[in-house]
Amino acid sequence: MNGKIYTRRGDTGETRLGDGTPAPKHGTRMRAYGMVDEINAAIGLARLQADGAVDARLSAIQHDLFDLGADLHKDKADDRPLRITADQVARLETEIDAASADLPALQSFILPGGTPLAAHLHACCTVARRAECLTARLASEESVNPQALAYLNRLSDWLFVAARAANGSGAQDMLWRPAADR
Repeated sequence: MNGKIYTRRGDTGETRLGDGTPAPKHGTRMRAYGMVDEINAAIGLARLQADGAVDARLSAIQHDLFDLGADLHKDKADDRPLRITADQVARLETEIDAASADLPALQSFILPGGTPLAAHLHACCTVARRAECLTARLASEESVNPQALAYLNRLSDWLFVAARAANGSGAQDMLWRPAADR
């Protein structure tokens, strides 16, 4: 880096992708890329409530999200090393299955909240779903690594299950009561 954080290239609402291609900052690719940054920031906040194994897993996910951002940033080479892989998706699936084994079956939708960590993880889950939607839209317009989309889909599931686990293995989940306040 040249020591300065600003380049002035974005002053006109345009930026450059990793391959040098100009791109509008309001375009789908940049919005999806920005949403991945937002998930990472939200997870950073959740980590303030986490400890031990949960903090370590959230840290690993943050590193994955930088890989995902690089993947979406569209580098010069299609064989670039920073691509989300099927192994990363499978790792999330394994962790979801392990955490789900200790949770009671869902009998109702769950309201976001409960413990501070669970509330943060529920918020992260919604951001992950938004990133998935934008990345799916991008995939309908341009080429996207299919594992990137799969990773975002599993990540929202992982965050939901982690929120339930943070709620005392579901004991503190707040269940939706349809029309309860009518």
